[in-house]
Amino acid sequence: MQYRVVDRDNDDALRLALIHLAKQYARYGSRKITQLLRIKGWQVNHKKIEQNWREEGLQLPKSHKKSKPLYHKNNSVIRLRPKYQNHIWSIDFVHDKFSKGRAYKMLTVMEEYSQQALLLSVAEKMG
Repeated sequence: MQYRVVDRDNDDALRLALIHLAKQYARYGSRKITQLLRIKGWQVNHKKIEQNWREEGLQLPKSHKKSKPLYHKNNSVIRLRPKYQNHIWSIDFVHDKFSKGRAYKMLTVMEEYSQQALLLSVAEKMG
C-alpha cells in the first residue's frame, strides 16, 4: 500500500506565494494565478490552487456595471402640462380583488386638461 506524504512546509510556502500573487494581481482569478505560479517554477495542480484559494477566502472584487441613463435623450422625464382640451390623455390599468377573492381589472382613460374620465372599463378579464 502506498501513502502520500504531504509536505506542510511546502504547502505554507505555496499559500504565501498564492496570497502574494493574488494581492499583486487583484483582478486575476485562480486560473491565472495557477499559470503565474507555474511560470515561477511551482509544480502545482489547479485543484490544489483552487482549494487553497477557497480556504484563504480569496475572491475577485465585484465588477461595477456601467450606469445607463434613466431615460432616452429624446424622451424627457419632465411631465408635459396640458395646455388645451384633448392635448394630453393618460391611461391606467388597475388590478384588484373583491373581498371574496375574485380578481378584476379596471382601465381608465383620462383627459388631463379637464380632469375628465373618458373611459372607465371594469372586467374580470381584459384581452
